[in-house]
Amino acid sequence: MVNMKTEYDVIVVGGGHAGLEAAMASAHMGMDTLLCTLNIKMMGNMPCNPSIGGSAKGIVVREIDALGGMMGIGADHEYLQMKMLNTGKGPGVQCLRAQADKKTYPAYMQHLALSTKNLSLMEAMVVGLLHDDKNVFGVELENGGKIFSKAVILTTGTYMESEVLVGHARKSAGPDGENPSRGLSPYLAAMGIKLMRLKTGTPQRIKRDSIDFSKTIIQLGTPGELAFSYTTKKFIPLDEQEPCYLTYTTEKTHQIIRDHLLDSAMYGGCVRGVGPRYCPSIEDKIVRFADKPRHQLFLEPESRMTDSIYLQGFSTSMPQSVQDEMVHSLPGLEKAVILKYAYAIEYDAIDPFQLLPTLEMKNWPGLYIAGQICGTSGYEEAAGLGLMAGINAVRKIQQLEPIILRRDQAYIGVMIDDIVTKGVTDPYRLLSSRAEYRLLLRHDNADLRLTKIGYDIGLINEDRYRNFCEKNIAIEKAKTILAALHTSGPLFRDYLNSVGYPDYQGGLTGEELLRRPNVSLKGLIPFIPELLALNLDATAIVQLEVMVKYVGYINKQVEDAQNFQKMEELQIPKDIAYQHMDGLALEARQKLDKFRPLTIGQASRISGINPSDVAILIMNIRKGKN
Repeated sequence: MVNMKTEYDVIVVGGGHAGLEAAMASAHMGMDTLLCTLNIKMMGNMPCNPSIGGSAKGIVVREIDALGGMMGIGADHEYLQMKMLNTGKGPGVQCLRAQADKKTYPAYMQHLALSTKNLSLMEAMVVGLLHDDKNVFGVELENGGKIFSKAVILTTGTYMESEVLVGHARKSAGPDGENPSRGLSPYLAAMGIKLMRLKTGTPQRIKRDSIDFSKTIIQLGTPGELAFSYTTKKFIPLDEQEPCYLTYTTEKTHQIIRDHLLDSAMYGGCVRGVGPRYCPSIEDKIVRFADKPRHQLFLEPESRMTDSIYLQGFSTSMPQSVQDEMVHSLPGLEKAVILKYAYAIEYDAIDPFQLLPTLEMKNWPGLYIAGQICGTSGYEEAAGLGLMAGINAVRKIQQLEPIILRRDQAYIGVMIDDIVTKGVTDPYRLLSSRAEYRLLLRHDNADLRLTKIGYDIGLINEDRYRNFCEKNIAIEKAKTILAALHTSGPLFRDYLNSVGYPDYQGGLTGEELLRRPNVSLKGLIPFIPELLALNLDATAIVQLEVMVKYVGYINKQVEDAQNFQKMEELQIPKDIAYQHMDGLALEARQKLDKFRPLTIGQASRISGINPSDVAILIMNIRKGKN
């Protein structure tokens, strides 16, 4: 477990979701890799909600898997419940969410890390970096030890100088009662790296047997063979999955919170960090949405090995005595026993404006940043960033071009572009509304978008890539069959009658028929022997149906993305002098000079840069080339 070597290719600091992806990607790509963590038994821990996926996030997990990352494989292992969200909406927003097992998920991820070739693990606290005036080339440990490397990836999550807040009490601690990381944060500040103070929180854990579930609404998983990883072949039947439950706050809950508002750390003036806008504490919800008579809360099991229920939506920094009153005001929880009280946690993070799209620091080559330390929130966002930091650190060592995912190519690309060009003021959370090409970035087609990249960089093996190619060939053959097939005869008429078309007389191609509402490819296949012979799996059937039904919308977004890409790829000279550029607004000069965007596309997304500024910038670039 502890390796006394003093030199590695890549050193990863932190063993959370970002650190695990970064370290395993680096090792799988052939680099001699060291992961330094405070506690090996807490690697992959889920200190907040033990769930993976959700709106936009579930698609990120599919993207991680398509690139060759590990989170999807871990999420499919012994989950408590699997659910497809937004099934009543279009394919652009549908996504998976797994209620993971707080015990078995980290244990399985630790097993994967410990069995990864080229990866060593060390329990140690990193307090500094080894560097000269130009490059970072290693880390310094709390015990004075020095370990050298060609790249360092910081993935410290919410641990840097972290403090837990309950009421007006503040103590130095990390998530789940772990020790914080001390010393590294001031060291980074001394290097001239700009830090931010952020906050997050977690709700109470309730003893299962103390809840009256008859006063709540049961929430079941989704039937079918659902998985994050394209490699998963084993599925947990719906009747073996654990249910979740829905309850609501009451007027009594709201009154308790209003009466004790100044007792909370947040409203009592104790909080210095900025909390996540899209995952507010319950007291923040009551203040911001005072017109709402109630807020929904979910009761979610944490593990098959414990009787702990996670009270989602009820995070708070109220004193424990007030939390007792709040919890007991909820339907079904009048006699609830609180196993673990809610708390807020503050921590230091790095301003992501200082990062290149590769996640390397602009002013410190060799230093990469990933996960919540760069201002994001969520396990999935962290894992996606960790994977890309690991990939790009290795690519730089190999003297190869970096992998920078476009906004029309992956939600991971949207996220990285957002944080490095727009920055963050509160912990960044991925939402489907952030993606302008979300019909292209679907749950079903992550492999079509990214598996070739994963194969080219060495994270997807030959067998998996061959299966992927064979599936794509089968899909193209199926599209040809549907386009050429003219549907007629009693079998088609009977099927169409069963889905709401009693007057169908034939004449449409299979493609045209499939575009009709209520008509499904699964329903048509039994009547088309040529399609039956292709033996399409469930993933291929979903992909093909979406391609056919939404072809017009998809083609429009592809065209929009291609037009935008022309502007996106127009590179800005590194030595361009914004301050002396005639016609640029003063604010534009200042912001462009500060952030130094690499392309016109990046420049256009900086807050305060207007279309007129972009036009002037393009004109000057072209004038310089001429």
